[in-house]
Amino acid sequence: MSYRAPLKDMLFDLEHLANIGQIAQIPGFEDAGLETAQAVLEECAKFNEGVLAPLNVDGDKNPSSWKDGEVTTTPGFADAYKQYAEGGWQGLQHPADAGGQGLPKVIGAACVEMLNSANLSFALCPLLTDGAIEALLTAGSDELKATYLEKLVSGEWTGTMNLTEPQAGSDLALVRTRAEPQPDGSYKVFGTKIFITYGEHDMADNIVHLVLARVSGAPEGVKGISLFVVPKFLVNKDGSRGARNDVHCVSIEHKMGIKASPTAVLQYGDHGGAIGYLVGQENRGLEYMFIMMNAARYAVGVQGIAIAERAYQKAVAYAKDRVQSRPVDGSINASAAIIHHPDVKRMLMTMRAHVEGCRAMASVAAAAYDAAHHHPDADVRQQNQAFYEFLVPLVKGYSTEMSLDVTSLGVQVHGGMGFIEETGAAQYYRDAKILTIYEGTTAIQANDLVGRKTARDGGQVARAIAAQIEKTEADLARRDSAAARAVHKRLVAARKAFLDVVDFVAGQTKASPNAVFAGSVPYLLLAGNLVAGWQLARSLLAAEDLAAKGQDRAFMEAKIATARFYADHILSKAQGTRDAIVEGAESVTALPVDAY
Repeated sequence: MSYRAPLKDMLFDLEHLANIGQIAQIPGFEDAGLETAQAVLEECAKFNEGVLAPLNVDGDKNPSSWKDGEVTTTPGFADAYKQYAEGGWQGLQHPADAGGQGLPKVIGAACVEMLNSANLSFALCPLLTDGAIEALLTAGSDELKATYLEKLVSGEWTGTMNLTEPQAGSDLALVRTRAEPQPDGSYKVFGTKIFITYGEHDMADNIVHLVLARVSGAPEGVKGISLFVVPKFLVNKDGSRGARNDVHCVSIEHKMGIKASPTAVLQYGDHGGAIGYLVGQENRGLEYMFIMMNAARYAVGVQGIAIAERAYQKAVAYAKDRVQSRPVDGSINASAAIIHHPDVKRMLMTMRAHVEGCRAMASVAAAAYDAAHHHPDADVRQQNQAFYEFLVPLVKGYSTEMSLDVTSLGVQVHGGMGFIEETGAAQYYRDAKILTIYEGTTAIQANDLVGRKTARDGGQVARAIAAQIEKTEADLARRDSAAARAVHKRLVAARKAFLDVVDFVAGQTKASPNAVFAGSVPYLLLAGNLVAGWQLARSLLAAEDLAAKGQDRAFMEAKIATARFYADHILSKAQGTRDAIVEGAESVTALPVDAY
């Protein structure tokens, strides 16, 4: 079954939830309204449906391979990447003065979803390049920008992030890679980096590694980390590719999923030192890397939505085709397609509601990013920045955990056939697992939500979001439809549960850190559930209005039904999650370590 981009749902979110009309009023985005979005999304859909999606299974069966320091990607990937770069897709949301198209993130995010639905392994290469571009735009010198930016934005060269080392996973204080200053202002870099996505490949002429390392004599811990550009090939003064640098791929990992994406072990400086160039100032590397990290965290959340969408489409197609048993209500007097069975409908609706809720949340977050970075009013920028930063761990953490549930349900809908690799349902499940791990595990996202986003400001931003949700509740209360009443009831209860947890987190993080962090991931899941449910409540209001005007009634009625299902079956879990967080901490930490 081929992938079909959910353009209608994406455009609905852009128009009615993300308010792209308002984004198009921001200076610089005047030409980026709904009409432009539709044209870009339709063109993006053609490329992803026609070029990338057919390579997805091949990538799983014939993964990237390593030999003598070189990586050969899946047949077809290099040609597809060339088409991707030539189509201008890498530069879609990057500044025009760097060679990009300067479109808002809210349009770019929808394109990123399609890219990842079509082929998650392929999409990881552009994702990392985006992060490298962001870091150079923010902290790179004019010379570094002139040398690397245009070729990264065009897709001629690709980028990587090099954080992890054998002894330093999430704890970057343990980074040992070292950088030695040279008389010409460059540095020589020595060390080993692991888990480097697309750290070596055959799809582009050069690979620009952004590497965390310590300059000789730097302070211990995270305060002594600097960021360097270390290209695979040095760059000549005229901008052409020069000599091979002293960075080499010594192996690639054999993985559970995303097998076509080469995850490299890179060795720096075994032959005299890899030439590197400082990004920004010494000892501020972690600060700059977090620019890349935040961009990547949002993008990984979109990956979760994307793989869940692909699993949902495949499950629906199978459920309509697979004939098994008579319906329990006797409506068909013979064995029928399994989509007629209530439990299969429940699974499919769970998948659908999760995907649409998280897509809506991600779309609204992207719009907030655009306003935060480009709106002329400083207060508007500040409010949107706070809202966006609060949502990043939710988009990353909740959407990726959701993708595991949805891809698992996709296997379940297939029954025994789902456990057989030939049907393809299992690939989505295997591919999705990494999403809750890389760019910071769900617990790391939850730590961010608790510490930086809730405790630090005493829950101010969280309560401001709850106040916005109350306004949606008031709009629902004015409706007399059964769906609006049902969603109103669940949304009120979920918001109150959320506020109880915010009070607990804001009030107890310093006094009882173990109690709060015992429930940090459940807090993230509760917050993500609430915000996704809130956006679906907003979609219900818009869909009811449009249906009343006779606009695309079937689609609008499906939006209404999906929002109600989310409220009844997913949002309704909020109270239980609240109880586990506020009242259940003691049982998390009760067992002595040696009793495990």
